[in-house]
Amino acid sequence: MADAKFDITDDHPIVAKGIKTAFGDNVVHENLDLEINKGEIVGVVGGSGTGKSVLLNTLLGLRKPDAGTVYIYGTPRGQLSEKERQALNNRVGVLFQGGALFSSLTVRENVMVPMREHSNLPVKLMRELADMKLHLVGLPPHAATLAPSDLSGGMRKRAGLARALALDPGLLFLDEPTAGLDPIGAAAFDQLILDLREALGLTVMMITHDLDSLYTICDRVAVLLDKRIAINDSLDKVTTDPNPWIQEYFGGPRSRAAAVAGNRGGLKESKK
Repeated sequence: MADAKFDITDDHPIVAKGIKTAFGDNVVHENLDLEINKGEIVGVVGGSGTGKSVLLNTLLGLRKPDAGTVYIYGTPRGQLSEKERQALNNRVGVLFQGGALFSSLTVRENVMVPMREHSNLPVKLMRELADMKLHLVGLPPHAATLAPSDLSGGMRKRAGLARALALDPGLLFLDEPTAGLDPIGAAAFDQLILDLREALGLTVMMITHDLDSLYTICDRVAVLLDKRIAINDSLDKVTTDPNPWIQEYFGGPRSRAAAVAGNRGGLKESKK
């Protein structure tokens, strides 16, 4: 994909061109290209050590690439002033693994953190907005006053998602959103992501190993192999790619079972 020509506009919230990231002599990404269209849910998969988290941090601006350019909503990250960078970051929400909630704050206070940092809203309004976000992600009213330690794993994920949505972003990054959840909780979280995409017009990039999520909610799947994105396409196209790793990943019994479950309808009907 090194010669790919991308449309760098607001209709493509994420475009990465020629990305190189390295730690000393260890090159993690080389000439990596990635494009995500507005309104898509794109899953990023890859083997252990391929640099999925490094890629996420690079797209978020937490790590500067050694070469190449990351465009968010058509704007190159590396050419922004601090004020412009902050304005751009306010259009982006992130759910880290486990929710990454502050243990010393209540759930409501956690959701209010981005508002306190990046807005001048009255505290009363911030509380009301935080409660609205918690309701949006399906948490009961009493959860607002609980500590994160009082929540189940699934509820912590939802609270973290509410915080990610605090500033009404259009672009949402999810890092292993269903990891650690039981099958029922994972399916409910997948449905929540679909519902939020439809209700809020979100564009979603998710790093995941969850085959059920890939088959049931992702419009496209980007496979990170050999330091670059080997393919970024619909699962029908990805699963027919001859690359041995891709064939092993998507040709195993667990993947076949996920494909059968996904093709029964279920959540896929929500995407139509």
